[in-house]
Amino acid sequence: MSTPATSTTTGRRRSAEELRGIAEQAQQRLAEATPAEVLAWAGEEFGRSLAVACSMAGDTVLPHLVSQQVPGVDVLFLQTGYHFAETLGTRALVAHQLDVNVVDLLPELTVAEQDEKYGAKLHDRDPAACCAMRKVAPLDNALAGYEAWVTGVRREDNALRANTQFVEWDAKHQMVKINPIAAWTFDDVLDYAQTNAVPVNDLLTQGYPSIGCEPCTRRVAPGEDPRAGRWAGLSKTECGIHT
Repeated sequence: MSTPATSTTTGRRRSAEELRGIAEQAQQRLAEATPAEVLAWAGEEFGRSLAVACSMAGDTVLPHLVSQQVPGVDVLFLQTGYHFAETLGTRALVAHQLDVNVVDLLPELTVAEQDEKYGAKLHDRDPAACCAMRKVAPLDNALAGYEAWVTGVRREDNALRANTQFVEWDAKHQMVKINPIAAWTFDDVLDYAQTNAVPVNDLLTQGYPSIGCEPCTRRVAPGEDPRAGRWAGLSKTECGIHT
């Protein structure tokens, strides 16, 4: 597993109350804004206290978009230990080709240590617990050092995300949450990536519109919900990061 990169964040300068007020005002003011306009505001408002969460799937357009406003922005990548080879390859390309600082977030336990403590293939028996340890906890810890984060959540992903706003108050993390491509379709993402030569995960064009850890992701049939391939056969639809 790779060594974590160093964050360039300057930390939080304002209180949760101040940040919430900023989020509420921006949500109204930027309700009809373009992604570029949303991120121009975010760059001016937060600067180095802004981070991008990127799964190295279709959301690789985010580092490109944000780096236009905040060169060298921290891009947080969850090194779960279960990624597809294509995902790790995309991470390497993003770090090399874009003006960003990719920060690898590591779980407390390696896969081998988790297997020893909880038994092999915890993701099959208790995927919520596996996600909590390998995704949610590392990200929660990292976000504590920023005032705002940028995500690739899109309204078309599923019903739970249908009302996503461009700027929101993240009560869980007590910070501002920015979703600049919330109104984009899957095709919009691919078009932007192609037009701007942004590296994207090869699996996106191989039947994987939503990409997570390899053991918990399958191909999606034509006409299926884009996230039907995540935790297929289970009631679980989210890893817990956005809930």
